[in-house]
Amino acid sequence: MGLKTAIVLTLAILAQAIGNTCLSKGMKFIASLSPAEDGFSLMMLVHAMENPLIWLGTILLILFFIFFAVSLSWADLSFVLPVISFGYIVNVALAYQFLDEPVSPKRWLGTAFIFLGVVLVSKTGAGRTAVKEVNAQ
Repeated sequence: MGLKTAIVLTLAILAQAIGNTCLSKGMKFIASLSPAEDGFSLMMLVHAMENPLIWLGTILLILFFIFFAVSLSWADLSFVLPVISFGYIVNVALAYQFLDEPVSPKRWLGTAFIFLGVVLVSKTGAGRTAVKEVNAQ
């Protein structure tokens, strides 16, 4: 994996995890404003449009999609997708740290399995880069 691919994938993972955290925190705040309502309401939409955390989360998730798309132009999907899944680990850690979500030992274990899978896949390297080099010779 090249340096630019590593940087873009790291930015994608961070944008996705921080964006999800902001969006979750913003939506939980909105849900706390009107606990009597269980479903979607027009006021909920208005509050969402006014909440800076929701805007920040949305912008970061758009950036994630851009970084993800760019990384797919440089490496194989079979490489990029497992590496991006490292974001699951970051999401759990951020939810635990900043959203005060309880994370059970089983959930941490499952997250560790994801991490191990990402490590195994990342050891294979980005196949497209290797193919391009072989074809160029």
